[in-house]
Amino acid sequence: MSARALLPDLSPWRSSRDFRLLWSAGLITVFGSFLTFVALPLQLKELTGSAVAVGALGVVELGPLIVFGLYGGALADAVDRRKLILWSEAALGVVALGLLANTLLPHPMVWPLYAAAALTSALTGVQRPALDAIVPRIVAHDQLSAAAALNALRWQAGGVLGPALAGLLIAYAGLETAYAIDVATFAGSVALGWRIAPSPAAHDARPPSLRGIAEGARYAWSRRELLGTYTIDVAAMLFAFPLALFPFLADRLDAPWSLGLMYAALPFGSMLVSATSGWTSRVHRHGLAVVLAALGWGAAVTAAGFMDNVWLVLLFLTVSGSCDMVSGIFRSTMWNQTIPDELRGRLAGIELLSFSAGPQLGQMRAGGMASLTSVRASVWAGGLMCVAAVGLLALALPKLVTYDSRTNEHARAMRARKKEAVDAVGRDGREA
Repeated sequence: MSARALLPDLSPWRSSRDFRLLWSAGLITVFGSFLTFVALPLQLKELTGSAVAVGALGVVELGPLIVFGLYGGALADAVDRRKLILWSEAALGVVALGLLANTLLPHPMVWPLYAAAALTSALTGVQRPALDAIVPRIVAHDQLSAAAALNALRWQAGGVLGPALAGLLIAYAGLETAYAIDVATFAGSVALGWRIAPSPAAHDARPPSLRGIAEGARYAWSRRELLGTYTIDVAAMLFAFPLALFPFLADRLDAPWSLGLMYAALPFGSMLVSATSGWTSRVHRHGLAVVLAALGWGAAVTAAGFMDNVWLVLLFLTVSGSCDMVSGIFRSTMWNQTIPDELRGRLAGIELLSFSAGPQLGQMRAGGMASLTSVRASVWAGGLMCVAAVGLLALALPKLVTYDSRTNEHARAMRARKKEAVDAVGRDGREA
């Protein structure tokens, strides 16, 4: 395979103006958001001096993300997705402006930090399903794997550069500068997003409701291959997400200097896959790829727990991040290629629920097991449990393993619908 074949597939970028705009707006937003991601807990630490107070941010954020993620999914199927993205983006900018105003007070208050965290989580829950659901409308069906990889690369670039710059900005220019830049990035992303074509709901779309959310859940349950993507992701994060143990693991290895590298290893591994993702567009057995990647994630975490050498630990953590990215690309491809447009928002809300709940539960699992056994035992045992759970799920859900985008009835139906829509636009253009 040539080096050119490994480079990211840029076909969505070249062929879709709206994808270019959405991608660029997202890059600006994620860069600014990661500045606040670092600044907010640091400011809370400075104001309270309490690790418990900082840890409570996770509790404040999880509930709104779950509730509004499900509601946001239903909303994305009922309104213009472009408008939903823009208004929630503008609201997130107002929250960042509130953080800036609080920081500029002679004596900044604590409660606005928790309020901002909760509001940001709720608005993210509202916006994220619409962001996911709009992609199949603006990207060709056979380019969705490439689009997933490019979107992931955008997040990873922001995730690496944003925190690194945040440390320098806060150290030399203060918290208010980080918040001010975040406000500016939201303004820039809204300006770009405004140029995206409208993305109205279907003419027979119903208002968001509990019944509509339940309809989406029933559809997900009826599709065993989709159910497999959700459950495997939750199992992988529940059993083998060791992030909470990194500070303790670095101490056990007599390498406290390695803590930052441990945190960077997972996103770095993901970035390596995104930067060499050209091969993903040639894969059709997406379900099998998800299973193998999840098994690789668990095996790599297991190996990291057994290693005594810190550099080998970092190596296996990087491998685990790469496996997680492979799984993420093909999960996203399966969702985007097979879920009907009228259900896409609600299913994206369910995806957000599985995406957010797994790591939170995994943190609890890792910390609890470490208190009962040891830090390293919690890491390697979690990896082994992940491998066992993924293996059992693959056996219980054979439709996931046998999924093939070339023959799957749902993927074929979506291809046909996309072709009909393109042909209709072409006919209208010729008639005009």
